[in-house]
Amino acid sequence: MPLKEGRLLFGLIGNFGPWELVLILVIVLIIVGPGKLPQVGESLGKAIQSFRKAKEQEFDELEEKQEK
Repeated sequence: MPLKEGRLLFGLIGNFGPWELVLILVIVLIIVGPGKLPQVGESLGKAIQSFRKAKEQEFDELEEKQEK
């Protein structure tokens, strides 16, 4: 049975309410500062993209093994 692609990500986000997400964003803003926030966002976006690519490759390999 193949796993759904966004299942883990949405499962983790589903556990946070809107106030928790706002609190996390405020804490990140305080730690990083408003000047470096775009750089942090870009780095985070690249990291997520890289993670998704690696995950897709692993899923493809698992599906190929299951088909054999």
